Amino acid sequence: MPDIEPRQTRHRPLTLVLAIGTLLLLGQSLWFYLAGEYQRMPLPALLAPIMLMATLLASLGGGHARTAAYMVLICGFLLIAAELPRPAGLPALWIGLPPVLALLLLPLVPAILLNLGLAPVWMALLDNPRPDADVLLAYLSLVAMATLASWGRLRQQALLRATDPWDPECRAVSRSHLHERLAGELDRTELLGQSLSVLLIHLPQLEIADEQFGPKARQALLDALCETAAGRCRAHDILGRAGDSVFWLVMPNTTESGALLVQQRLSRAFEPIILVETGPLETRTRLVMRHAGEDQSSFEHRLHTATRRLTTTRDS
Repeated sequence: MPDIEPRQTRHRPLTLVLAIGTLLLLGQSLWFYLAGEYQRMPLPALLAPIMLMATLLASLGGGHARTAAYMVLICGFLLIAAELPRPAGLPALWIGLPPVLALLLLPLVPAILLNLGLAPVWMALLDNPRPDADVLLAYLSLVAMATLASWGRLRQQALLRATDPWDPECRAVSRSHLHERLAGELDRTELLGQSLSVLLIHLPQLEIADEQFGPKARQALLDALCETAAGRCRAHDILGRAGDSVFWLVMPNTTESGALLVQQRLSRAFEPIILVETGPLETRTRLVMRHAGEDQSSFEHRLHTATRRLTTTRDS
């Protein structure tokens, strides 16, 4: 298997949380009914279908998850607004939920502005007409702490993205790390006097798959290409994404005859792959060999030139 890492499975914890929230709203409505508090029953009963719709939207992912987050935020704020004026409803607990909920469901800056803007509203909804300064201080402190926690999480995610060598869409090295690895292999082969081959693989269907069939068809094409290449290459080969629809398979210490065998093996492996939306997997390949004594800039220039020709011609 080449030097690649499996693409992470995309979990959807938001969907599970929203499904639990929907059940809790239904349970709360039933509890109010059994307890005889009929005046408190309509709100959770009306919000439960909205939460169910948000759960379905969150399961679709993409922009639908953002819409689901807004719906959940509205439902949560309505529940909080209904419970805050009740002196027996633990107002100190309810007033701590808005900043946490906003920072969990919204981007950092909008969440901060919303929390600060709604602070007078939450204070006014408290049963006490003149809320204690300690309550306001506790609210603002919670906003500050939750903001710092969210900022730290975003900073950590940015650091991971900056140092992650893998492409976010498929099982291949990202473009920047591909060029770094290629430069290292060029230095090593020049030092040891070895040969270096790069197989260019173009996936022309990828350019229209997303527009015509949606993101799932695009992902299926990427997975099919990368997984097929992964099973038919050596452990030290490097499969990297050089462009949106172009991949480079860097094969260190590989002669031209060996590289041609790999090219033929991959072409035969791609032929029987048939996807539901796009049909047979179509690929175009071209082999680029490093000449003896060729410097790094010249070889990379030939690689980019061959890549441009591969993506603009109909010939494999």
